Amino acid sequence: MRHVTGRARRAGVALTAVLTWAGLLAGAVGCSGAGGGGLDRVLGKPAAVEDAIRVSPGDGVREVRADEPLLVRVPDGRLESVKVVASRDAQETEVPGRISADGRSWRPEGARLALAARYSVDAVAVDGDGRRSARHTTFTTHVPAERFIGYVSPENRATVGTGMIVSLEFNREITNRAAVERAVRVSAEPAVEIRPHWFGSSRLDFRPKEYWRPGTRVTVSLALRDVEGAPGVFGLQQRTYSFGIGRHQTSLVDAAAHTMEVRREGELLATVPVTAGAPKTTTYNGKMVVTEMLELTRMNGATVGFKKKNGKGEYDIPDVPHAMRLTSSGTFLHGNYWADPEAFGRLNLSHGCVGLRDVKGGGADTPAGWFFDRSLVGDVVEVVRSKDRTVAADNGLGGWNMGWKEWTAGSAVT
Repeated sequence: MRHVTGRARRAGVALTAVLTWAGLLAGAVGCSGAGGGGLDRVLGKPAAVEDAIRVSPGDGVREVRADEPLLVRVPDGRLESVKVVASRDAQETEVPGRISADGRSWRPEGARLALAARYSVDAVAVDGDGRRSARHTTFTTHVPAERFIGYVSPENRATVGTGMIVSLEFNREITNRAAVERAVRVSAEPAVEIRPHWFGSSRLDFRPKEYWRPGTRVTVSLALRDVEGAPGVFGLQQRTYSFGIGRHQTSLVDAAAHTMEVRREGELLATVPVTAGAPKTTTYNGKMVVTEMLELTRMNGATVGFKKKNGKGEYDIPDVPHAMRLTSSGTFLHGNYWADPEAFGRLNLSHGCVGLRDVKGGGADTPAGWFFDRSLVGDVVEVVRSKDRTVAADNGLGGWNMGWKEWTAGSAVT
């Protein structure tokens, strides 16, 4: 049995982009396809559970003041682990803190939050019956009103897959997009053409024409300080950072055949049986990039639009193992321990996610554990032969679904 901490595992990279891209319900963890969201429609689905872990400030909250208290607590049971990370300018810092003697709460050792930062909280709790549940939340702190910043992914000094797209999510709308675009430079060694594309007025992505070559070093230079991004609103950042491209791995999910082919450097590593979206809640087609990896997480249908008449989620599973985010709207590739093992490779049961066979707590020698341990943030998972549309280019890092001409047309600089 693998040791599961519930913390966000990002295989050497932790996204610092604020996850408020188009379609995202901030902090929502679930599955979504054309139907809007959901977890696997399963045999023996666990009963719904109440919120076991409470985090303040709340999930997805913006403009949190520096003096606002940070608190993680449980009404029953005890906290097993808490990890809080503050990200500023693509640099992660773990926040020191302590779990109380009774195990019911966690507080940071410092009194004040950092300004202009994105915080992520990953907590695992155990109830009186020994059942484990997890919670993953994010919030961002105050940026002075006359300033703007760009939350950047991937992380400084990270090693990522060949499908990684550099993404900046700005905390305020940018009306002078050309000036901001000129102030951001992305370069690579060995050299390759890299071009920008704007998604709306607050997100700017960069990518090459083809996937990055393994071993490439990518450098991102932000010269945003005092650049006027909107009338009276000026940039704050002035720094350079870099990240590396690891081995080349892509996975092809055939929704009709219920299989996933995993290839490393073009060679077939394995063909894994999967379950994809059911006929009424199909999985998106197209290329999706892994943006987040969670060893254990909670999936609640209410966060992605699947609610009962009483407002509660159609499902609420507190300990989904080996969860890898593919879209900002909530599509995951994840381990599934509750479905009939005979379903994998034979049936499509989910509300949009791709499920791999797993065991409760997450097994190292299961298909889900095997794939999780061989994956990186930045790897591409492509879905074909699903009866759904192609995923939108701004839903997660879906830019590889755009042709080069269409991508380059998204620059604000003529």
